[in-house]
Amino acid sequence: MKRSSFFTVVFENDHCIVVNKASGISVGGERWDDSAQRLDKLVADSLSYAKIFTVHRIDRETSGLVAFAKDAQTHKQLSMAFNSRQVGKHYIAVVHGRPAWEEMTCDLPLVPNGNKKHMTIIDKYRGKESHTQFKVLNSAGNYSVLSVYPATGRIHQIRVHAASLGFPVVCDSLYGKETPVLLSSFKRGWRGDPHEEKPLLARLGLHAMELSLPADLCGYKLSAPLSRDLAALIKQIEKLDKRRVDNSSLQT
Repeated sequence: MKRSSFFTVVFENDHCIVVNKASGISVGGERWDDSAQRLDKLVADSLSYAKIFTVHRIDRETSGLVAFAKDAQTHKQLSMAFNSRQVGKHYIAVVHGRPAWEEMTCDLPLVPNGNKKHMTIIDKYRGKESHTQFKVLNSAGNYSVLSVYPATGRIHQIRVHAASLGFPVVCDSLYGKETPVLLSSFKRGWRGDPHEEKPLLARLGLHAMELSLPADLCGYKLSAPLSRDLAALIKQIEKLDKRRVDNSSLQT
């Protein structure tokens, strides 16, 4: 697989290319920062394409799968598939708190509020239809690992819906707490040096793990392994979870 410091190619054919994006880089341009690096241009330049077409986006701070089309017709077909909810999306999130429920669906309507932080808000009058399904995988201390299935694709949808339920994604400076996650914060009897402890995770704990795309264009089901930091945090939570839920499907 082709790699760079910002992405790894997980699938490529004559129609499209799908990459595993690192946290910290935008998929396309940012209206408020024209000089920021952008994934679409990096992918095109790194692989010597004259142009690629952005089909969908995930947040700058979110890691995981992003699909690009190589031609206008494929771009149209994939965009229609996303807009008509024919694309399956599966995310992994680490959140603050321990839900009392095993599964929960949030359908609060969302709309960007246009403030300087570019946040999305819940608005039952102006908001667009939004649906996110959450499933608890593991919990330890005051953290939980969730499987997340967004049916719609609003800006910051998962982050806002998770926070609205009282379980914000870890290291989320917009909708929760930016504080890094330390092993000492949830492992009882931790005996390390608090002055030298390094965080398990210091970036948004959200990863776009799977995409189910039209089989005739980009293969049916694609997956992206977790980054090392997020995988390490989830492994520690799994070890300390008395329920021992089998998460063998999580690629590390």
